[in-house]
Amino acid sequence: MPKHDSLWLKSLRWIQKHLVHTIVVPQDPFADLNLDASRPLAYVMKTESLSDIAALSEITAKLGLPSPYEPLVANGVIAPRVVCLQGRKPLFGERAGNEPFLECFMRLLAVHKERPELDIQLVPVSLYWGRTPGKEDDTMKAAVFERENPTWLRKCLMILFLGRHNFVQFSNAVSLRYMADEHGTDMGIAHKLARVARVHFRRQRKVMTGPVLPNRQALFHSLLKSESLRKAIQEEAVSKKISETQARETAIEYLDEIAADYSDSLVRIAERFLTWLWNKLYSGINIKGAEQVRQLHHDGHEIVYVPCHRSHMDYLLLSYILYYQGMVPPHIAAGINLNFWPAGPMFRRGGAFFIRRSFNGNKLYTAVFREYLDQLFAKGYSVEYFSEGGRSRTGRLLAPKTGMIAMTMNSVLRGIERPVTLVPVYLGYDHVMEVATYHKELSGKKKKKESVWQVFGAIRKLGNFGQGYVNFGEPITLQNFLNERAPNWRNEVADDPEQKPSWLTPAVNVLANRVMTRINDAAAASSVTLTSLVLLATDQNALERGLLERQLDLYLTLLKKVPYTAYTSVAEGDGKHLVQQGLDLNKFVVSADPLGEIVSIEASQAVSMTYYRNNIIHLFIVPSLIASCLTHNEQIPRQQVVSIVADFYPLLKAELFMGIKDVPAYVNQVLDFFIEQGLVVETDTLAVVPEHTSQLLLLASSVSETLQRYAIIFNLLANRPKMERSELESESHLLAQRLGALHGITAPEFYDKKLYGTLSVKLKELGYLADNQDKSNINRIRDQANSLLRPSVRQTIVASVTAEHIV
Repeated sequence: MPKHDSLWLKSLRWIQKHLVHTIVVPQDPFADLNLDASRPLAYVMKTESLSDIAALSEITAKLGLPSPYEPLVANGVIAPRVVCLQGRKPLFGERAGNEPFLECFMRLLAVHKERPELDIQLVPVSLYWGRTPGKEDDTMKAAVFERENPTWLRKCLMILFLGRHNFVQFSNAVSLRYMADEHGTDMGIAHKLARVARVHFRRQRKVMTGPVLPNRQALFHSLLKSESLRKAIQEEAVSKKISETQARETAIEYLDEIAADYSDSLVRIAERFLTWLWNKLYSGINIKGAEQVRQLHHDGHEIVYVPCHRSHMDYLLLSYILYYQGMVPPHIAAGINLNFWPAGPMFRRGGAFFIRRSFNGNKLYTAVFREYLDQLFAKGYSVEYFSEGGRSRTGRLLAPKTGMIAMTMNSVLRGIERPVTLVPVYLGYDHVMEVATYHKELSGKKKKKESVWQVFGAIRKLGNFGQGYVNFGEPITLQNFLNERAPNWRNEVADDPEQKPSWLTPAVNVLANRVMTRINDAAAASSVTLTSLVLLATDQNALERGLLERQLDLYLTLLKKVPYTAYTSVAEGDGKHLVQQGLDLNKFVVSADPLGEIVSIEASQAVSMTYYRNNIIHLFIVPSLIASCLTHNEQIPRQQVVSIVADFYPLLKAELFMGIKDVPAYVNQVLDFFIEQGLVVETDTLAVVPEHTSQLLLLASSVSETLQRYAIIFNLLANRPKMERSELESESHLLAQRLGALHGITAPEFYDKKLYGTLSVKLKELGYLADNQDKSNINRIRDQANSLLRPSVRQTIVASVTAEHIV
């Protein structure tokens, strides 16, 4: 009987199976790690352990991977399926040497020398029984539950008390063929493989557990000793005419207000609660791009997560996803408005640190907060903050608040050696709990102060919220960004650390906009957002079911064949499947008549559904503009379409944080797609195929409100070219309100005064508000915008602009 089949070991495995709950990272190793099922595979583990191998065996059986108990046979050579870097640790005495495992490496490499076509995949596997990072003042508890090198007795205690929190993490495979070809097959390469693996496992543990946690009071004393904070305390004492002791006490109060008090025990409890919550709320959480973030952690980057802000759920969802993806939940910058009982203390123990909405020139508070943030970076804690400053009420990204990004950049300038990398995160939901509240606020109702009663009220309304979406965008490493913007930045900072560089503020603004653009680059096109986009483009927010499904099929195919970016995710299934998902969530209603079924948005829900449409409007705005050009012209040259899009794109980019790198190429790809789908034919010019006009008209309608805004702005500029920025903003907003009232436009963003402010800034940057602007450009874009509007809308705008009473 093989050793692992003995009755004793079978009994131990049976007991362990009932004590252990294992979470696999990543959940689908074949898809996320590009494992090849046709090639031989061996596992590399740090320490020889019967319990670890038993846990691995349970997981490999579920995933369809080879069992660790199954020997690896290659070219007549039989080798263990599991290679360990060190022997198991006895209760007393020395650990066994690793010679047998080095010998195993040698045998596998030798087989590759004999058989050139062979390529064994070595897959590192890490097991974690609990994920406590430990504290700086840990004593007996750390010794009993020590995880790095436990004896069998300690391992038994870990399985007993921490078995419900067991994580198994698979890493990218190493090709033994590559190692053999590049480095040979002698004992030296076997030792090198072992050394590399040890480094890998050490880094992997830090990714999973994070750095040790500081004693909170010790952290405060450490911060108060820093040169910058001592100086700020002295200045506070002088400016407020108080003693330094009193100023120091104020600084301690600020630290106590700000600082997190992370508790691994609370996180473990919260994990169980959140698992219950997500299972109750969502039918699934879709994740894209987690592997690249895990690799950044592994490579030693200081990670700063910068998500969009849709809901209070954002704090919980991102931390939960990171925990289950094998990464440490970040320290989260939360608004001070959330520091109410009981949520505030719980958030603080979960890693939240609190920040005031405004520092109001409070130099001591600013210094305390900056020093605390520096300390988080210095100790290696990942950080999360929302650069929008608050939750979006319209579903679009808000203009970024640059304070936290500026502080992060300043931390880099002050000398953080590790690469500091911003990771944009797109968060999306099929249902946002606060949407109804958002529209009440937009209509003028005062925002309610957060309280425990709101929490209970939200919990009482929990229901089927569909699916959630967490997409990680393209990272931005700050050192690389600074090299791009100010190549000599290191020398400048070294020469005068106290002097603020002249390029810093513009660089922060560019960085903030780049972050927002990359959040939108990672958007998730879901059943609810796509169906809302189609139905809101119709006159009555209703469409025959077959036509709706066909339109959704077109949009799905467009996103897949002409992807917006590689970071965007697209809903699985076809149009029929997406419509049914939306109906199951009660987002839409279906009615029937003798001619068939009609899917519609209830009148009372139409404004709310604009929120979901706005989440992804940027993915379709250029195709929609192209469709508008095609449907408003019987024949139009391809180059004219490209030129029209080029004129409007700078405004679209500013308004919607778009990041298409080559706009003419993208326009041509979309046009080629329309031709391929049979919607358009091209001879010398482009023309719509008559039977497909309705599909292109539907697509074109999605840009109509945007074009109406631009028509308002450029008609005003053409009529009064000397108009000041503030005047343009107020009059554009006034005309938008009139247009909405006359033509039934209900989308909240159409009346958003801040949006007209954003556009006016971009217009000034483009030279349209300068004294020496080229009026021919303004007239050209005005004429283009007017030509793409319905005649009734165009007449209202032109008549209103020329009316004498517009002020």
